[in-house]
Amino acid sequence: MRIHHLYADEHGETHWGDIEVAWTQEGPGGKTSDRIPATGIIFRGTPGSYDYDWHTAPRRQYIINLDGAVKVTVSDGESRVIGAGEVFLVEDTHGKGHVSQAVEGKFRHSVFVTLE
Repeated sequence: MRIHHLYADEHGETHWGDIEVAWTQEGPGGKTSDRIPATGIIFRGTPGSYDYDWHTAPRRQYIINLDGAVKVTVSDGESRVIGAGEVFLVEDTHGKGHVSQAVEGKFRHSVFVTLE
C-alpha cells in the first residue's frame, strides 16, 4: 500500500515521495501495519471551486480522500492528483509549501488524521 508523502527539505524546497506501508501482522481479517499514534481527526468538505495558492501544512497530518480528487503541486514543480481512496502524508510545515486545487470542479470529502 502506497502513501504519497509531501515534505520540505533542509532548504525549504517541497517534494513528493512515496511511503510503502509495512505489513507487520496477518490473520483471518487481513494484513495490518504497526499502530501509528495520532492526536485527532478532522472531517472536511472541499468545494469544487477550491484553488488554494502557496501554503504550508498547518501540522503533520495524514489526509485520506473519501471521494473526489485534489491536485497538489510542490515547489520543485512536480504535481500529483490524489484520487478517491488515496492517502497522503503532509509534512511541509515550513518552507515554500504547495498549491492545492480541486479536480474537474468536483466537491471532495476527506479526513485529516492529525499527528501533532
